Amino acid sequence: MRAGGTTIPAAGQEKEGSEYNAYFKDFRTRADVLTPEVTKHGLGCQACAVGLMAVGIGALFIFNQTVSQGTASSVLPVVIIAVGAFLFLVAIVGCCGACQESYCLMLTFVIFLSLIVLVEVATAIAGYVLRDKVRSEFNKDFRQQMKNYPKQNQTDLFLDEMQKKFKCCGAANYTDWETVPLEPKDRVPDSCCINVTAGCGVNFKVKDIHTEGCVEKIGAWLRSNVLVVAAAALGIAFVEVLGIVFACCLVKSIQSGYEVM
Repeated sequence: MRAGGTTIPAAGQEKEGSEYNAYFKDFRTRADVLTPEVTKHGLGCQACAVGLMAVGIGALFIFNQTVSQGTASSVLPVVIIAVGAFLFLVAIVGCCGACQESYCLMLTFVIFLSLIVLVEVATAIAGYVLRDKVRSEFNKDFRQQMKNYPKQNQTDLFLDEMQKKFKCCGAANYTDWETVPLEPKDRVPDSCCINVTAGCGVNFKVKDIHTEGCVEKIGAWLRSNVLVVAAAALGIAFVEVLGIVFACCLVKSIQSGYEVM
């Protein structure tokens, strides 16, 4: 309609325009609230990824010296490192997607972060189910390391360090060394002694050495630290789940913005 050369919008057009403006304003408000949250949790996921990789590298260092390569136990740290590295890349995608309000990037972030959470849950379940097998495997490998002790191929240094640190001797107990051909015979490594001195393991007295086995001692130490590891894992999972929730909300908001436009 024209009035004095000026186009006057119809009442229906005015209403439609005001609804569009209100809807778009609501979209911008939601996006402005969600974008910082997704970015923050994306950065949190990056920090979690670095933590996962650090844990994996530390575990890999320990397993490389105590467990044979190619076993289920030695593969676990590699899986942790791989998940950590992948999580770091996915978190970068999430941050970029949030800053650009990109539907495709945010949807990619949600899908892959959900897959990572599923892998972490599966790994935790596998670790719990295989805990007895891991213990049995560690016991077997520790005994194999003991057989290699006389060869002095760095194995002796590591076992000595383990026996000193955990105040233990042998796999199950000190008598395990009777099957190892040490020179002179009828001795234990000096690292078994309560007060370590050169030659203290020769012609030893039981009261002067640690008699408990290392497998049980190390197992007890690991069990005492399970609570800390579990708490850290729950913290990482919590950050990831929050990231998924906020990302899903932002994806929905972006999709709504596309529809109204």
